[in-house]
Amino acid sequence: MSETRISVADISVRRRTDASIAVVGSPNSGKSTLFNRLTGLRQHIGNYPGVTVERHVGTLKGDDYTLELIDLPGTHALSAHSIEEQIAVDVIFGRIEGTSAPDGILAVLDATNLYQGLYLVQQLTELETPLVVALTMVDAAEANGLRIDVDKLTQRLGGIPVCPVVATTGAGIGKLKLMLAKLSNMEPTAPVLAWPELMTAARELAGLSTVPLRTAEVARLLIDAPTASTHRLLDTVGKDAAGKLDDVRAKLFGAEPALACEARMRFSWVRDVLADVQQKAPPFYTWRTRLTEWVNRPIPGTIGLFLVMAIMFQAVFAWATPMMELIDRSAAVLGALVANQLGGGAFSSLVTDGIIAGVGSVIIFLPQIIILFLFIILLEDSGYLARAAYLLDRTMRSVGLSGQSIIPMISSFACAVPGIMATRVIPNRRDRIATIIAAPFMTCSARLPVYALLIAAFIPARDIAFLNLQGLVMFGLYMFGIVAGVLTALLMRKTVLRGPKASFALMLPEFRRPNMQTVLIQLLGRARVFLYRAGTVIFAVAVVVWALAYYPRATDIDPMLTKNEAAAAQLEQSWLGRAGHVVEPVFKPLGWDWRVSSAVIAGFPAREVVIAVLGTVYAVGDEADVATLSQRLQSTTWPDGSPVFTLPMVFGLLIFYACCLQCAATLAVIRRETNSWRWPIFAWTYMTSIGYVGALLIYQLF
Repeated sequence: MSETRISVADISVRRRTDASIAVVGSPNSGKSTLFNRLTGLRQHIGNYPGVTVERHVGTLKGDDYTLELIDLPGTHALSAHSIEEQIAVDVIFGRIEGTSAPDGILAVLDATNLYQGLYLVQQLTELETPLVVALTMVDAAEANGLRIDVDKLTQRLGGIPVCPVVATTGAGIGKLKLMLAKLSNMEPTAPVLAWPELMTAARELAGLSTVPLRTAEVARLLIDAPTASTHRLLDTVGKDAAGKLDDVRAKLFGAEPALACEARMRFSWVRDVLADVQQKAPPFYTWRTRLTEWVNRPIPGTIGLFLVMAIMFQAVFAWATPMMELIDRSAAVLGALVANQLGGGAFSSLVTDGIIAGVGSVIIFLPQIIILFLFIILLEDSGYLARAAYLLDRTMRSVGLSGQSIIPMISSFACAVPGIMATRVIPNRRDRIATIIAAPFMTCSARLPVYALLIAAFIPARDIAFLNLQGLVMFGLYMFGIVAGVLTALLMRKTVLRGPKASFALMLPEFRRPNMQTVLIQLLGRARVFLYRAGTVIFAVAVVVWALAYYPRATDIDPMLTKNEAAAAQLEQSWLGRAGHVVEPVFKPLGWDWRVSSAVIAGFPAREVVIAVLGTVYAVGDEADVATLSQRLQSTTWPDGSPVFTLPMVFGLLIFYACCLQCAATLAVIRRETNSWRWPIFAWTYMTSIGYVGALLIYQLF
């Protein structure tokens, strides 16, 4: 390879179809918007090996070239403080198993925040990898009175090409694509040295290593706290290099913390560059400036936050209902049409009751998923999500969490599935898992039919003062779920997830108009991930429940029975009914007979089926109204004539449903988000145990 540096203006483009380019930038720098603008729908989402962090890979196609773009998690520097940042650093250095280091880097630099962004860009130059800088949000910078001399910035970066772009409008994207096409043919970037002594020491240590190491990689070994990746690296560098690390650290840093020393040196360089390339006009107030100042105040900000949360809660809880009902009716109509075509028999029942109903039980969550993530993406892209986390951080820290847990917790009132998926905004692993375990306690929409049935049947519809008793019971169940979830998070952070509270520092971004292309692409990705990964598990469980309720077929059913009575008799003789009889002694201390036990067992994959199972087992049918089913429940007795559904038993059953984790979708998503079966098994065992003990105490004591 020639020793002469090749400029972007003079290089002849040699097309490649296998070049990979890592897209690197700080959070809220416009990185993902730029990635979506470059790749469009030619992207897919996977997971990095062994972790839950998603891998976003897209394809940039030209007339005669194809480049692979990897959108890395946002990071402020090459010093990782979260699992997402560690993944970004490991990908840059090629430490991820099964993948190699990228052929080049597209560094995304926010024009409105050069002070923070240049810190990372300067570190990236030390990788000695072909590098292009995309200067985003230049329109916002100009609106704020900032003038950036791009030619001088290119010069201060040692000739690294800098391309101003506006990702939301597409301005400058064509020029950037040409630069990226030439990137893989460029010479390695010459380091822009902000701390020459560090790089000199790192280069000497790299020469002692028994394996090839980049100078920048050894520099990170000197500065950063040990991680799993660096421990593995230390095992391979050889005793000579590893033994001198402490000596070099003492010489470079003295008694000063390494990261503080690095920050002092690099930010000194950044300030020098800014003085040369950036000019700032006298401050002037715009509507955006006034809005930002008003929202950042504690009282208006908190009021505005609760208003936004109320709108989001209403949207996820109510606006999705018409679409969910349409999906439910469509599945029912499709099942009826298929049943008419196939007639009776096991195959017809499998297709209609197992496959169609199973798929419908998955798709019915999709409107809530889309609406929730629409709000989250809009709030994140606009810069409001960071403010929400900041405003509620102090309150959430009192229970061991951070402000970033508030949106997943509120979202779980509609459905725990999108709420748990929303925990991806939480960078700290302990906070994230604690929030995931606490989220299912929030009263989701699937619990409401059970609550409504039992409250309407057994709680008198009388007023206490000016409040309705049935409404008070419903409100109490909501509050019980909130308290149980909060106490669970606190217990988790004090025991199995014990550890230091994560530092919560963020730079509040400017308010910006979200890019609709980015919003739509991310919504499509979320829907695809949910349907494919969570849906496969729910579908499989639904088919299993169908088989348990369908087999073995009863041969001694009285032909004089009605259709509903025959269905009830068949269910009692099925494996599901037999299981209800088998477990009846376990649940009898709670006041449940085999019918209630069978309904609860059937409801473990999804609470929504409980009403239908109760309608079948009590010979009402799943199309009967709530009043008819309520009358059957009220008249149900034990063999000795005593009622089954007493008030203590009903309250115990309500507490059980408030606590128990009866949702295969939730378990599947917990498995997906934690990348382990340990946490969904723990959550199911923990919540079911609390529900059982609560129901037992209420029934036995009252």
